Amino acid sequence: MTYSPPEENTLGVILGRGKRREADATRRVIRAATPVRSSLGIGFIGIGATVICGLRALYGIVWLIALWDTYPNPFIALAAWVVLIVVLTAMVLVSRSIVGELPHWMFAMFLAGLAATIAIDFAAIWPLGDIGRHATAAATAGMALVIVVTIRRSADILIAAGAMGLVFATAMVLNTEPDPQNYAPQVTTLAFVVLPAFIGVVLVRGFRRLVQVELDRVLVQSTVSAPRFAVGMMASEELARLDLAAEELLDSVSTGRTKLPLDPRTASVAASLATELRLHLIEGRRETWLYHAITESDLLGKVVTLTDKGSLAGLLDPQQRDGLLSAVWLLISDTAKSAGRTVQISVGPVTQSVETGYGRKITIPFTLTISGVARNRVDPATWEALRKMGQYSDSTQNSTLRVDIACLVDNPADQ
Repeated sequence: MTYSPPEENTLGVILGRGKRREADATRRVIRAATPVRSSLGIGFIGIGATVICGLRALYGIVWLIALWDTYPNPFIALAAWVVLIVVLTAMVLVSRSIVGELPHWMFAMFLAGLAATIAIDFAAIWPLGDIGRHATAAATAGMALVIVVTIRRSADILIAAGAMGLVFATAMVLNTEPDPQNYAPQVTTLAFVVLPAFIGVVLVRGFRRLVQVELDRVLVQSTVSAPRFAVGMMASEELARLDLAAEELLDSVSTGRTKLPLDPRTASVAASLATELRLHLIEGRRETWLYHAITESDLLGKVVTLTDKGSLAGLLDPQQRDGLLSAVWLLISDTAKSAGRTVQISVGPVTQSVETGYGRKITIPFTLTISGVARNRVDPATWEALRKMGQYSDSTQNSTLRVDIACLVDNPADQ
């Protein structure tokens, strides 16, 4: 006796399995595109931060040895260093093995260890009346925050550094006499405590944004070689799922696993499958590569508006497409200069037909309207990119830059 699978919901099982595969594929794409420390280089920033902190600790230990006879009880200062070294060693080992963000309880224990180091070191040097000149382990504890700058949120690092700076500033006011000769050591020590964490946060945030922009641009750049009309990257995943479901359904019918005629439930699901396929194919005949490049980009979609009623952007050749995308990226990717900028792209209508040495061409006008920018603030590389599209002219009015471009493209009627 042979076993045959149930027939009542074969297509439902196929679609469910397809959706699970799509979800798994989506998760893989997200993991690949997420700026993970080890895969995209942030881990090297963490290694560099650890090396810098180690050098600062070595400097502090040398300074401790030099001031050994100055301390009322040097073993208290030594105890502060023992606590700090244990905390740093444990955190370095954890940061090398952890994936993702450092748990809250680990970060709290790390801060508690640094607080204990500062308290013990202050107890050792308080009778000396000069925090700035004699703080060794405590000053290194402030720099130790750079070890976790890649595995904790920027706000957590900044709050912790600010709290340490406040503690040091308060201790200096209470313990050190207001003598002009003492100002420089106090300010220098305070800077060593606070600035490394702030600099580390700025570097990591800048690197993460760079990675995000480059990943987004790589995904968008793939549309340069796409057909005139095509489905987007997200729709391609959906089409692949629907195509797999259709193939498995046909295979199950041909092998006899699904009996004909189809039961009402399976027939309804098959009809939905056919409707989804038709909708995706229709959308693919209306949406150009430029539409997908803008809507599927996390950065371009927020600031770029496209008006292309005739779907004429699809007629651009790869060089012209690359010039347009490069110009738009140069206009918006620099956050220091492009905060508040918006770009409006208007395409068409066709103006004239021109006979050239390469055959008959048609002229498609492109208009780029960039708000919140003056002409002299535009990167020169932007104009080089626009030249790839064709002849252009620009004008400025009320902090709005307008660029009109005449693009010569092949006449689709001749193709």
